[in-house]
Amino acid sequence: MKRLFALICVILGIAAAADARASEAIADQYPASALYAKPVEVIPHVWSAIGATAPPTYENWGHNNNLSFIVTGDGVIVVNGGGAYLLAKALHDEIKRITPQPVKLVINENGQGHAMLGNSYWAEQKVPILAHQDAAKEFAARGAQILASAQRVLKERAEGTRIVGPTETFTDKRVIEMGAFRIEVLHLGPAHSPGDTQVWLPKQSLVIAGDIAFHERMPPLFDDTDSKGWIATWDGPFEALKATYVIPGHGHPTNMAQVRRYTRDYLVYLRGKIREHLEGGGDLKGAYYVDQSPYAHLDTFKQLATRNAGRVFVQMEFE
Repeated sequence: MKRLFALICVILGIAAAADARASEAIADQYPASALYAKPVEVIPHVWSAIGATAPPTYENWGHNNNLSFIVTGDGVIVVNGGGAYLLAKALHDEIKRITPQPVKLVINENGQGHAMLGNSYWAEQKVPILAHQDAAKEFAARGAQILASAQRVLKERAEGTRIVGPTETFTDKRVIEMGAFRIEVLHLGPAHSPGDTQVWLPKQSLVIAGDIAFHERMPPLFDDTDSKGWIATWDGPFEALKATYVIPGHGHPTNMAQVRRYTRDYLVYLRGKIREHLEGGGDLKGAYYVDQSPYAHLDTFKQLATRNAGRVFVQMEFE
C-alpha cells in the first residue's frame, strides 16, 4: 500500500516521498548522512535522493539537486556525480544498503558542479562517467572556478573533491541495454545549460529530466541559457516523450503537467512580460522589476527572479 500511495502521489504531482516536501527553509532532512534526504524508490528499481531546493550550503553539503540511480538487475546506473567527493560517497553507501549490484556507469546531467564535482569519487571506484560533449567542454572550461566556489561553501566537507571530467561523451543519444532496462541518454536541444541531458526509460514511461524541468523552486537562467530555445525544446522533443513520471533536476518526482506549469509556462510568461516592457520602451533597469508575482511562492524566488528578468531582457533586446 505504501508504494501504491507513493505512485499516486507522483501522478498527482504531490511528491514521491509523501511525508515531506522540498523546502529551502529545511537545512538537512537526513542528519545521519551527507545526503540532504534518504533515497526514495520512485517506481520499482528507480531511486532518487532528493536534494534541497535552496542553493548549495555548508549545512546541506552541497546536495541541492537530485541524485538518482537505476537498479537494473545487472548493475546500477547513477544519474549525477554529485556536488562533492563525500556526497558521492554517501550516495554510494546508500546504494550498497539497497543492492549488492555494482555501479557500472555514472551519467552527468550537465556541466555544473552539482552534476560533476562528485566524479572525483566515482573515478576512484573505476566507474565510467558519461556526459554530453557540450557539458564536458563547459566543465573543462569552468571546472577550476566551480571547484573553488564549492570549497568556499563546503570548507572541510569538500575534502577529496577535485576536477575530474567524464570518461565518455555523446552527442545526441546513447542507448544502454542493462538488465531489465532500456535506458536512453538524450540531449533533446538547448535548454537550461550547455549539454543538458535527459535519461529516458521508455518501458517505464519515466524521465530523469535534469535541469530542463523544475517545479518546487524557480528555474535559474544563466548568461548562456537560451530561453527561446528551451521553450522550443520543451514543446518539441521533450513533450513528445509523453512521460508519465518525471524526476526533475530539483524537487520531488512529479508529472509533466506540474513541471510544464512551473518551467515551460514560466519561461513563456517571463518572455511575455519582457516583450511588453520592450514594446513600451523599457530599459534593463526597469526589466528587473517586471511582475513575476504568480511565481513568488517558489523556493529561490528572491535569489533568482530579478536576475532571470535581466538575462531575458538582454536576450530579447536583439532577437
